[in-house]
Order: sequence, then C-alpha cells, then structure tokens
Amino acid sequence: MTPHPLDDVQAVAIGTSAGGVDALLRLLPALPAGLRTPVFVVQHLPRERPSLLVDILAPRCRVPLREAQDKEPVEPGTVYIAPPDYHLLLDAGPRLALSVDAPVHYSRPSIDVLFQSAAELYGPHLLGLVLTGGNQDGSAGLDAIRAAGGLTAVQDPADAQVALMPESALAGGPVDFVLPLPRLAALLATLP
Repeated sequence: MTPHPLDDVQAVAIGTSAGGVDALLRLLPALPAGLRTPVFVVQHLPRERPSLLVDILAPRCRVPLREAQDKEPVEPGTVYIAPPDYHLLLDAGPRLALSVDAPVHYSRPSIDVLFQSAAELYGPHLLGLVLTGGNQDGSAGLDAIRAAGGLTAVQDPADAQVALMPESALAGGPVDFVLPLPRLAALLATLP
C-alpha cells in the first residue's frame, strides 16, 4: 500500500493575509473530527483591535480553536490562532511562545516567524501552507520548511483573492502542492 503524503505530518502551519478570513472559512471546517495534528495559524490582523477570528471560525469547525496564549502547551488536534500584535512561535515541549519583536514585512504576527520556529521544532514532520495575501510574508518561512524536509503547499495564485503572497512563495523554490482552496481543504481532511 502506498503511504499517504500526509502520513508523517505532526503539525500544520498556515499563513495568510488579505482575503485570509474567507480562505480560512473554507479550509478549517475541512479538518476532521478526531484530528491528532495541531494546527497553527497566522492571519495578518490590525494591531489595535481584538481579533474575532476564533468567534467567526470555531462554530464552523469540528476541532477546538483558540487564540494562542504564551507558554501554553500544544495539544493534539487543536487550532491555535496568533493574537493581534504578537508573533506566534513554537518552543520545545512543544509549547507556544508569543513575542513582541519587531514586525516582519510590516506584520506582527508574522508568517515567516511562525514557519521558521515550526520548521526548527517539527522538521520533516511539518506541513506549511501559504494562502492569499498582499505581501511577501511566508516566503522565507516556506524556504525554512523546505530546507528542514517538511511539506509545502501554496494556494494557486489564480484561486487567491490576492495573488501576491502565493506568487512570492512559489518564486522561492519548488513546492509540494499548488492547489485551489477546495483541493487544499480536501488535502487537510486527510490529516492524521
């Protein structure tokens, strides 16, 4: 029997910006009940307002969603959303870490920061996804995931509400999956 491409995935990191709420509304409900894999999400948000992402997304999902808290242990099958104005990182344990270091690509939280720390922790067992967005955030992080032997996925730029972020990610090097949102959702539905 041929192994499924996601059989070795132990964590998923997703990054998005402009158009991302709609993309997440299509992706995260595909996560299966009984999911064991933790999922970490950076959505660029205005820094000065509280996030409503958990309130918007949680009722549509079959897995627990919550805003990330500093030093919180990572629980299997949980989706962690980066809070506004904090970088989300992963530390040994695994546990979450929040940082107020300088913005990256004008963004805090930064996709690159999440992806780079997740690549260090999970290495070849990480799946990183770059979705719709209007800057280059996520490209360097996807490079780090690729260099660590992890799997990489990018929303097809033709399917993205704003194509710049997926295009930038694709320009960085080879990607394992370039798919429109419905096919990315189908892929996530097969996570262990």
